[in-house]
Amino acid sequence: MGDNLFMKKFISIAVAFFCFVSLNLHAVSQDGKKEKIKVGVLKWGTANWELNTLKGQKLDQKNDYELEVVGLGSKNASATALQGGEVHVILSDYIWVNRQRAEGANYTFVPHSLTVGGLISANESGINSVSDLKGKKLGIAGGPVDKSWVILQAYAKEKFGMNLKDEVETVFAAPAVINEQLMEGNVDAVLNFWHYNARLKAAGMNEVISVKDVLTELDLNGQTPLLGWVFDKGWAEDNKKLISSFLDSSYQTKEMLLNDLGQWEGLKKKMKADEDETLFIALRDDYRAGIVDEFKVDHIASASDVFAVMATIGGEKLVGSANTLDPNTFWKAYID
Repeated sequence: MGDNLFMKKFISIAVAFFCFVSLNLHAVSQDGKKEKIKVGVLKWGTANWELNTLKGQKLDQKNDYELEVVGLGSKNASATALQGGEVHVILSDYIWVNRQRAEGANYTFVPHSLTVGGLISANESGINSVSDLKGKKLGIAGGPVDKSWVILQAYAKEKFGMNLKDEVETVFAAPAVINEQLMEGNVDAVLNFWHYNARLKAAGMNEVISVKDVLTELDLNGQTPLLGWVFDKGWAEDNKKLISSFLDSSYQTKEMLLNDLGQWEGLKKKMKADEDETLFIALRDDYRAGIVDEFKVDHIASASDVFAVMATIGGEKLVGSANTLDPNTFWKAYID
């Protein structure tokens, strides 16, 4: 009987020790290394500012995982890398995620940024309102179903009764080309991504209205996060600790970049603003204005409202076969 009691105590101690080791090595692989997450972002994209800071502050290590940043050449390359399993996470918009879900993919989304872009005009153009665009030449980064362009059309229709497609001469091109067109006087205004707009503002151009303010004017939530971290929902459920650790460290980095201006000094070269203080401040402050410092349930409701506008104006070319926002487009498990 004494032997049996001894054996029971031994087994209890052994089980307790095993549980302790398991809990404390939850992010450590069998070879003793921390689990790795591969995040794919555009090589020149602004997401690198956050990820560079995250790595520099060792927030991946502090959250018990290893971050590997994979530089990619285009948005299409990002999608291909995720679909092919080359990376675990990419940065994209929730409209794309929702469209992919409608086509059978199991991707999901956690908010990253509010910042998208806005309308910039040349000072001599006389364009101080969207209503002033009538008869003008507008450069647009992207194509006819660019999301900012779709939202601007909805705004013009609602506020001024304008059909921008009929009343404005449009030029579609890559973001850098669009900026050149404005600087050279070949277009009167441009609708471009925020970091390209920051360069124009630093050069003295006029911001007519931001997409964030357009949403607010349409009685939509201007705090709707259009961009976010995207990953496979099934993979996330199997690796909840790993993806949650990455997301935790991402939000911790955002808080640093929002509240500690000193963190930005080491990013000047990566921002290509190390020799232009005006540009540096414009990029820094516009980035900080778009930071999402936490994932809120309210984001999902506001995203659904914005999606309805996108679907009405952009149609199937933009949103695909989806008529509404899929309940699993946002990964609610992170905030549950």
